[in-house]
Amino acid sequence: MQAAVYRAVDDVQTEEIAVPEIGAGEVLVRIDTCGICGTDLKKIHTGSHASPRVFGHEMAGTIAKVGDGVRGFAVGDRVMAFHHIPCGHCFYCRKKTFAQCETYKKVGTTAGLGEAAGGGFAQYIRVMDWIVGDGVTPAGLIRVPDDIPFEQAAFIEPVNTCFKAIELLGLEADDTVLVIGQGSIGILLAALARQTGATVLTSDMYPERHAIAAQYGLDHPLDARGDVVASCKAMTEGRGADVALVAVGADALIATAMAAIRAGGRVMLFASTQHGTAAFDPAAVCMDEKTLMGSYSASVEIQQEGIDLVFEGYRSGKLDLTKLISHRFGLEDAAEAIDLASHPKADSMKIVLRP
Repeated sequence: MQAAVYRAVDDVQTEEIAVPEIGAGEVLVRIDTCGICGTDLKKIHTGSHASPRVFGHEMAGTIAKVGDGVRGFAVGDRVMAFHHIPCGHCFYCRKKTFAQCETYKKVGTTAGLGEAAGGGFAQYIRVMDWIVGDGVTPAGLIRVPDDIPFEQAAFIEPVNTCFKAIELLGLEADDTVLVIGQGSIGILLAALARQTGATVLTSDMYPERHAIAAQYGLDHPLDARGDVVASCKAMTEGRGADVALVAVGADALIATAMAAIRAGGRVMLFASTQHGTAAFDPAAVCMDEKTLMGSYSASVEIQQEGIDLVFEGYRSGKLDLTKLISHRFGLEDAAEAIDLASHPKADSMKIVLRP
């Protein structure tokens, strides 16, 4: 089968590799669509993971083979697969901090080459038994209805991660929320925040992205090349936003977000996935009682709610996420797709591979 194989830093090559073998309790899925995520790009560009391996985890497709003992799924079923599922009983699971569970940190989907890394940048993936589940208790393999396109279903995992952040914030209808960055994740965060009834301000340097955001009811665009902090205060009687969501992995924007919120407000970091140091005013946290917080990866606790958001959002047209896809590539052009996703342009949003 074809796969986009990570060979070294900044080196992804389309190759022929073996279709992965499956064991008892596992399934083989023929991938239809896989989105390119910022975390995939980070791993490719930083060399944080050993090679070779096949990345990609925002994926959906059709079951091609089932292993012995699989219940609840059959060849031909349309599915998406979460690549992480927690154990459900460790300290972190009991505290509902599922992304810190050691079982969650294991990757349960693979293209079969090297260590498991998602595998969605390939034609087939092996879905391991703890992701498939026992056919009774829901796990990480999700059936996709016939009326939902695979391109929409591939957003189930990223929608879950965004919905988790919004749920953690507990937004209220009289809140004003600033979302910094209007790439596909920033628009998802903003659209989900808007569903709480909050007033949502969106900041980006590209008018083209604001035009796409407007299709999701986001009608308070701010030009990121201007004074975003002053604009937030002007729209909130001088106070500042109640919440700022930073959907861009740029540490310099943390200070901007902290300045844009009111006393007692909160900043949520959503894209700060590389360790380092960032400057902020500690007195803003202490004396102004501002909170700096983060949200990472998905939550099994809201899994069904997130799935419903994706399916019903498509059916109603209110959250048709296929409109976020700007470019589609075959596996033979995976390197070009990764380069475009790594260097976003005014007209580029979500980049997907169609193996």
